[in-house]
Amino acid sequence: MDLDAFRWLLTDEGQQLLRAADDVADDDPLRAQTKLRRTAGRTADPEQVAAALTQAALRRRAVVKFGDLAARMYFTPDGLEQATRQPVAAHRAARLTAFGTASIIDLGCGIGGDLIAFAGAGITSAGVDLDPVRVEVATANLAALDLEGAVMVADATTVDPAPFDVAFADPARRTGRGRTFDVDDWTPPWSFVEGLLHRDSCVKVAPGIPHGLVPEGVEAEWVSDHGEVKEAALWAGRLATTARRATVIGNGGLATLTDEDDPGAGVVDVARFLYEPDGAVIRAGLVTAVAAGVDGGLLDEHIAYVTSERPFTTPFARSYEVLEQLPYREKALKAALRERGIGRLTIKKRGVDVVPEQLRKRLALAGDDEATLVMTRVAGHGTALLVRPL
Repeated sequence: MDLDAFRWLLTDEGQQLLRAADDVADDDPLRAQTKLRRTAGRTADPEQVAAALTQAALRRRAVVKFGDLAARMYFTPDGLEQATRQPVAAHRAARLTAFGTASIIDLGCGIGGDLIAFAGAGITSAGVDLDPVRVEVATANLAALDLEGAVMVADATTVDPAPFDVAFADPARRTGRGRTFDVDDWTPPWSFVEGLLHRDSCVKVAPGIPHGLVPEGVEAEWVSDHGEVKEAALWAGRLATTARRATVIGNGGLATLTDEDDPGAGVVDVARFLYEPDGAVIRAGLVTAVAAGVDGGLLDEHIAYVTSERPFTTPFARSYEVLEQLPYREKALKAALRERGIGRLTIKKRGVDVVPEQLRKRLALAGDDEATLVMTRVAGHGTALLVRPL
C-alpha cells in the first residue's frame, strides 16, 4: 500500500471516499471501481480510489479476527494476515494486567493488533516497526479506537526495552520465499528472541515451535480460538508461571490447563466414551492431563485420543459416545456402513494412513442416515469406531 495514498484516506475527503467504498465493496471489483471513480470525480486519483477499495475489502476480511472493531480499523494485506485475533490478544493483555504490568514496548507491532489490546487494557503502550506504512496504520488504529499509545519507525533490535515493564515481540516468520519454519530466518531472529527472554517479556511464536527450543525457566503457552490453534506464546521472567500451558477460547469463555495438572495416564482398552483433545492441548503435550481429567486413558501411547467409561463435558476436548467398533478393512467397512443405512459420513483420523475425502468417495455410500467414523490406532492396530458426538 502506498504511504501517501493511505495518509490521504485519513483526510476528510479520504474518509468520505472510504465510506463510499464500504457501500460498494460487495459488488464485482470492476463495477465497484467504476462506481467509486464516478463518485470521487476529480477529488481522488486512481491510486486513492484503489486504496479506499482495498481498505473496504480488508475490513470485511478482518471481521473474523477483530469482530465489530474491524469496521473502524485500517489494515494492510500482510498486516492483517499476521495480526493476532482480538480474543487471543485480549487474553494476553489480561495476563499482563494480572501481573501488574504498567507499561509495554511492542517490538515489531505491525498494524497494531496486540498494541490496541494492550492499550485497551489500560497499559501504557508503545510500538515500533521497520515498515513506515505499518507504523502509520498502527497509529491510525489507536486513534480510530480512541486509545492512547505511541508508534514509531525503528529496528526492534536497536531499541532499549529497559524503561518498560514488559517487552513483547512477534517476529515475522516470512521471507521472500514465503513462510519459514527456520527460527534463524525470523525478523528479528531467534538470537534476539533468546536475549529478550532473559527479562520480563512475552514473545509470540508459531504453534509448531519444538519444545526443546524453549529455554529453561520460560513458560510456553499454546492458544486455540474456537478449536483453531492460533499461536504459542513464550512468557519469561516474572511472567512465567509453569513450563507448559494450553489455553482454549470458546463460546463458554476461556479455560487453561498446565503441566501441573498432568499426573500422566496409561493405555487402556476402548471404553464407552471417546475424547478428542483440542489442538492446543496436543501441542502442549498435555493429552494425558485430559485423560486424567476424565478418569480415563489413552487409546495408544502415540495417538492423541482419550477414552473413558464416564461421560464428561470438557473445554479441552470434543466428546463422543462410542457406539460400536466396525471392521477396519475397507471392503468390510463399506458393507457394515451400508448395512446400517449410512449415507453421510464424517471421517476423523489420527495415526493411520487414510485420506478421508478419498475414502468417502470410494465407500460410495447412499443411505439416509448420518454418522461419524473415527479411524485410528488402538494399542498399535488400525481401528474403526462408529461414534456419536455428545
